[in-house]
Amino acid sequence: MTTVGLIRHGITEWNLLGKAQGISDIPLNETGREQADKLGERLAGEEPWDLIIASDLCRATETAEIIGSKIGLSLHHTDEMIREVNCGEAEGMKEEERLEKWGKEWRTRALGMEKHEDVAGRGVRFLEEVVQKHEGKRVLVVSHGALIGLTLKRLMPDAFQQTNMENTSITVLHHHEDRWDCSLYNCAKHLI
Repeated sequence: MTTVGLIRHGITEWNLLGKAQGISDIPLNETGREQADKLGERLAGEEPWDLIIASDLCRATETAEIIGSKIGLSLHHTDEMIREVNCGEAEGMKEEERLEKWGKEWRTRALGMEKHEDVAGRGVRFLEEVVQKHEGKRVLVVSHGALIGLTLKRLMPDAFQQTNMENTSITVLHHHEDRWDCSLYNCAKHLI
C-alpha cells in the first residue's frame, strides 16, 4: 500500500486579502510559517514519512522545508504538475475587483484561466506517478487548495462533491490494488 499525505501550504498575505494567487509566486507570511511549524511538530509525533515533494511555488516549497526540518526529511523534489490552478487575468485580484471589472458571470468568461478538469487531470497524473515511483512508501505532498480539492473530486467523486482545504491541513490517501481510499480529510487539528 502506498500512502500519500496531501498538505495545503501555509497562509500568505494574498490569502488574507482574498486575492487569487494562482501561479503567482507568493511567499508564506509569518502565520503561514508558524502553521507549517505546528504541522511539522504534529507529524514528528506520528508514523514516519519516507519523502516529501512540493509544488515549485515558494509558498509550497517553504511549507515543505519547514515540515521537513521537523520530521528529518529534506525536500525530495519540486514538481510543476502540482502547482495551483492558473487564474489567468483574474490572478492577483480580489472577488470584488473581478465583479467590478467583468460582472457577476466573470467565471464564465475566457480570461486565460486553467480549466478545472485540466487541473484535476494534472493532480491525478501526479498521484499515479507517485504510486509508480514510490510504491509502498509514505509520501508527503505539499501543494495548493484548488489542486488538492479538484484532484480529490476526480479520484473519489462519491466521497468528495465539495472540498474546502484549510491552510496546512493534511488529507491522507491510501492506494492499494488500483483503488484509492481516504482515511483523513482536511485535518488541521494542529492549529487548534
